[in-house]
Amino acid sequence: MTAIAPEAANLRTTPASAHRIWRVVRLNLVNKWTTIWVPVMIMGFIWLVNWLIWWIIWGATPPAARAHAMDGTQWSGGGFYVFVYMLVVGIQVISMTFPFALGYSVTRRDFWLGSSLTFAMLSAGYALGFTILSFIEEWTNGWGLGGHLFTTVYFGDGGFLQRFFIVFVSMLFFFFTGAASGTLFMRWRVNGLLITGALLALLVVGVVALITWTGNWGAVGDWFMRMGPLGVVAWLLVPTAIAAVFGFFVLRRSTPKS
Repeated sequence: MTAIAPEAANLRTTPASAHRIWRVVRLNLVNKWTTIWVPVMIMGFIWLVNWLIWWIIWGATPPAARAHAMDGTQWSGGGFYVFVYMLVVGIQVISMTFPFALGYSVTRRDFWLGSSLTFAMLSAGYALGFTILSFIEEWTNGWGLGGHLFTTVYFGDGGFLQRFFIVFVSMLFFFFTGAASGTLFMRWRVNGLLITGALLALLVVGVVALITWTGNWGAVGDWFMRMGPLGVVAWLLVPTAIAAVFGFFVLRRSTPKS
């Protein structure tokens, strides 16, 4: 008779769904190197590279022009690299953790809910760290050089809750986009990704064409200015919710393949 590991037995016999969902969270966080330490290292390396660039600009610019030169760093997109990594983590949850979880008799529903909770927890943790670093950046006058990495225009200049919300929602968007992409690949392999990518590309081109033909680019720019970073990011909740629902229904019929 085949012996059943204690973890597998617990997953099968736990009556409360909340317990099973929490076990999925723990399963997703087993490899802390991937989910925690690598993002921290990426952000640390990005900060170091940016600081060195600021130092070069600072040293090569006359004192009277330094403040103006460093103001340009407000448009830096260096902080977005760590968000892209969250998309990769979302893909890995589906491609690597999901097949393993099925072996422990975890239902697809509990796995998706547990993974969603994992994404929310990680997003909250990273948003908290990002927000704290943004205030440190302000208090130190851009790390002593007047630079901007955590206080760029994309993250707004509001209070703690506003900055936290912007990063939190942005993280969720990339997590669920990655997870939905992972379910597409698992259900329909490369063909699913190619067809979906093509449809999204046609949709974007169609929207751009419509705005161009109607001469509404000025109105689009006004909308972004009126919404500000907080309003624009709040709209990301819509595609995030769509990705979450879409990913769940695709996952229900997905079967891991070698």
